[in-house]
Amino acid sequence: MNAGKSVFSQVIGRVPHWEFQRLVRVHDQSDGRRQFSAWDHFLALAFAQMTFRESLRDIEACLSTARLAYHLGFRQRVTRSTLARANEERDWRLHSALAHKLMHRARLLYQDEPTVLDLEMPVYAVDSTLIDLSLALCPWANWTGCDAAVKLHTALDLRGPLPDFLAVTAATHGDVVWLDDLPIEPGSFYVMDRGYIDLRRLRRIHQAGAFFVIRERPDVRYYVAASRPVDRSTSLRADQSIRFNGWDAPRGWPDLMRRVSIHDLEQSMRLPFWTNQWTLPAATISQLYRQRWQIELFFRWVKQSLRIRIFYGTSPNAVRVQLWSAICVYLAIAITRKELGITTNLTTFVQVLSVHALSKVPITEIFTKLDTSDHHVDTPDQLTFNDL
Repeated sequence: MNAGKSVFSQVIGRVPHWEFQRLVRVHDQSDGRRQFSAWDHFLALAFAQMTFRESLRDIEACLSTARLAYHLGFRQRVTRSTLARANEERDWRLHSALAHKLMHRARLLYQDEPTVLDLEMPVYAVDSTLIDLSLALCPWANWTGCDAAVKLHTALDLRGPLPDFLAVTAATHGDVVWLDDLPIEPGSFYVMDRGYIDLRRLRRIHQAGAFFVIRERPDVRYYVAASRPVDRSTSLRADQSIRFNGWDAPRGWPDLMRRVSIHDLEQSMRLPFWTNQWTLPAATISQLYRQRWQIELFFRWVKQSLRIRIFYGTSPNAVRVQLWSAICVYLAIAITRKELGITTNLTTFVQVLSVHALSKVPITEIFTKLDTSDHHVDTPDQLTFNDL
């Protein structure tokens, strides 16, 4: 039995304290003059995420025992008023910067994972999702007149799958506009839906030495310059070279574009894709686009497993602080799982950690499967019916 760190402390130990303090000096220069430190603020939000706390009062009640809070790493008393004030005033960019530091570390750990379709280059799925808010509580997030939300933009590395780059914006922020902020890794693939079609922005990916696979949008005009034979006994229907002929399209993409078309039997429809990759087989291009579905599964997992359905504050800063802290905890858990060599799927891993968060037991022991049928694990001191 581990008489030292709790499971919560073992996970938070994956967040380097020295690096956190360096980020504090950059993003929260007044932290030294505050009674409630940035580290205690982060610990409180991380504790709420790992143990599934639903409100500030809930967090305060669980951390009201001074001895328990001290052993979890807290050095100041956590009250709901102090935590609410910190959520309102402390800049969310601190937690955003920490999340991107953890993303980089997690990617290094997961880089030995098998690549998609055994390709030598990494593959990223790019998409966004809406995080719903209450219009009555968050009128600043109104975007349709009757709905409130913020938008989570993600570039997901499919080797983990782990996020490579994230951004939280207003719900009205266009998906294609976010491509301007997306860092491009040369030699990698970016798989996107047709909402990201903008020929000038696609050309930026091309000029950076990366490749894209994107679903065709029917309102973009083009003509077929050349066609290559395909095996129509499969789902493939076309492998073509096209040239755009709209009034502004030649300036956005003056070169040829490759167009691959398949017939989807499940949906009984034809799905055409555009790409700037000319050497891979057409079947591989179509299979790459099918991998985009992993980001939809990732968004579903985030909304179901992280505490982002109920928010502890209603201001733009408080909402972003909670979102970014939730992502930090998710990444710390993913790093823990990889460093300890635990093969349990991430959903089960998160659920089990939430139950044992306060237990002082090594995480590896929690996931060790014990064969109770083995007589060697019998406890000799346990009473049997014959002893009665």
